[in-house]
Amino acid sequence: MGRAFEYRKASKLKRWGMMSKTFTRIGKDIVMAVKAGGSDPQNNSRLRAIIQNAKAANMPKDNVERAIKRATSKDQEDYKEVVLEGKGPHGIAILIEATTDNNNRTVANVRSYFNKLGGSLGISGMLDFLFDRKCVFKIANTGIDLEELEFELIDFGAEELFIDEETNEINIYGEFTAFGALQKYLEEKGYELKGAEFTRIPTEMKELTEEQAAEVEKLIMKIEEDDDVQNVYTNMK
Repeated sequence: MGRAFEYRKASKLKRWGMMSKTFTRIGKDIVMAVKAGGSDPQNNSRLRAIIQNAKAANMPKDNVERAIKRATSKDQEDYKEVVLEGKGPHGIAILIEATTDNNNRTVANVRSYFNKLGGSLGISGMLDFLFDRKCVFKIANTGIDLEELEFELIDFGAEELFIDEETNEINIYGEFTAFGALQKYLEEKGYELKGAEFTRIPTEMKELTEEQAAEVEKLIMKIEEDDDVQNVYTNMK
């Protein structure tokens, strides 16, 4: 088992427990995917992947169809992806991915969370060396031989495979730039795709006491409550 497995095992994925916010965030992903590649999932690989994520989150089909329709409307505002970086309590690195139609609002809100709960918002790129960006695919575990599958996928950019103990799905981690090649191969070979996304894995992790970790968690939870925030990553062990 490698670094991706250990980080995934430790991650609580709290945001997926907030159903309404999850739907809102997936809806934004759909809008951006449609605006970038069109509303037909057959011709838009990114949209196909997001629809799979919606299914995994139990997002109603009607919600997905409305989001696609809304994205094609001229009245729909464009969303911009923003990456914010800062240091939380006890020097913990915090990297935030946001999707917003008002960059000034998002930056001001996130800065206020740091100011109130410890740490400070930094400059873009300051944490690049602390996180590796990866793509992740989840496929149904139908008794597939992991070693054989890994051998198949190495040439397409896969780096690590393991079975998620909670879902019994096979997680495939690969290079960030390998998303398209891996998705195409998995689809062509008929693997049942359960979800696909991008993630960031810390290159090194920092251990805190229970009390210190609680302070960091309080800040993370506040940031995650923001409607513009999609993902929060830290190097806290």
